Amino acid sequence: MKKFLVIPAVALALASCQGGKNNDVDPSFNVMSFNIRYDNPEDSLDNWKYRKDRAANAIRFYDADIVGTQEVLHNQLQDLKARLPQYTAIGVAREDGKEDGEYNVLFFKTDRFDNLESGTFWLSETPEEPSLGWDGACRRVATWARLRDRESGKELLALNTHLDHVGKVARREGINLMFQKVNELSQGAPVVVTGDFNSNPESDVIAHVTNPDDPNHLTNTREVAEVVYGPSWSWHDFGNLPYQYRPLIDYIFVRGDIDVTRFGVLAETENEQFLSDHAPVLATFTVK
Repeated sequence: MKKFLVIPAVALALASCQGGKNNDVDPSFNVMSFNIRYDNPEDSLDNWKYRKDRAANAIRFYDADIVGTQEVLHNQLQDLKARLPQYTAIGVAREDGKEDGEYNVLFFKTDRFDNLESGTFWLSETPEEPSLGWDGACRRVATWARLRDRESGKELLALNTHLDHVGKVARREGINLMFQKVNELSQGAPVVVTGDFNSNPESDVIAHVTNPDDPNHLTNTREVAEVVYGPSWSWHDFGNLPYQYRPLIDYIFVRGDIDVTRFGVLAETENEQFLSDHAPVLATFTVK
């Protein structure tokens, strides 16, 4: 079955007529990047306890095969795992490499992928241990998994990260480290990178990631998708940021033999409540 980025009412009608996705005839992947907003008690009615069911349901509704999440605290990880039993969760917290602080959890469908190898590294000069990198304000990590599609046998490296919101050197060097690790870990397989890059598409940061003169560069799925859906922004501060100031800072990048068919920013609300202070983004692609 073809996958469409559509509003819920239309999607439900399509599902009732056509049934669920059949991996035997549909080799595509849905990949989501979703900054879920950490569980902050000061968020009032936007607090996690009011959003956790909707956040998990969005992942299920959009039939995401791989989900890169950011700002996940341990209690939020437990909430998502309980609501998404069909997914395997990979990742450790950034403060101690265990459960303290934010995770960049990588979820993938257990029945679709074999986890060949996975891990977490810190965006720092000492990436194998909990550490603060360069001029960063926070410890930052990247979580990765080399996956094999059980249906096609094709391999894919998925990497999920969250760049620093303050440190310019930390963002630049974090990207360089990410390139290095992608080259080491992918073993030549296609690559998908999800994350909150704290940078808009016109920034030097994204130019660094997508520079075609750099053999390590990645491709922004929004720029090459056959169909682009939704607004041109992803961070909205629970709708409080005026439209003209809302930036796109959440991305899905790819490298390798991949066809990107769709990209969408999923900015819907329920009773005027957002899923998070970020809208999740979704890309559909096929590994050739």
